[in-house]
Amino acid sequence: MTKNVGFLKEPGEKESVKTPSVLGRLSAEVRARVERVKFLVLDVDGVLTDGRLFYHDDGTESKAFDVRDGHGIKMLGHADIETALISGRDCPSVEKRAADLGITKVVQGVRDKVPILKKMLTKKGIGLDEVAFVGDDVVDLSVMSRVGFAVAVGDASEYLFDTAHYVTVAPGGRGAVREVAELILGVQGLWGKVSAPYFK
Repeated sequence: MTKNVGFLKEPGEKESVKTPSVLGRLSAEVRARVERVKFLVLDVDGVLTDGRLFYHDDGTESKAFDVRDGHGIKMLGHADIETALISGRDCPSVEKRAADLGITKVVQGVRDKVPILKKMLTKKGIGLDEVAFVGDDVVDLSVMSRVGFAVAVGDASEYLFDTAHYVTVAPGGRGAVREVAELILGVQGLWGKVSAPYFK
């Protein structure tokens, strides 16, 4: 059979469970940090979204979310790794998106995210060194400097890069969270467990 143009393999050929390519870019130090992660905390604007705000004539606003990021969060949930959102702005669409993804810890409209995070961790009984945080701008530096695994999205403010342990290839709102999810699952040996059903 002649291979069809555009196919990397023969049509109908079974796929094996793949390993996330991001794993090949990690240093031993970063791997050690990721291995300890039990809790993922995300900023919203510029991380779960591309940072743009859409204002409507009726005074409401909206944001665009990436479905692949959302599925990454769901896969983490299947592996018992919880995700929380802490945002400096307040928008009803964030609550709706969080509910769709099964995220129960959502705090909006806060200027200082550190006390909020510490309160969450006290309730969960885990330490800052077991937290991954993803940010995009200088307001996130105070959290990033305290957590075990600090991530800056690929199009973040350059001031985050010296603090971040990892900078995503994907930009905010366009796959950065999915990249982090696959990284965590891959390093912790959980990727095969959660992705196997998709490669049947």
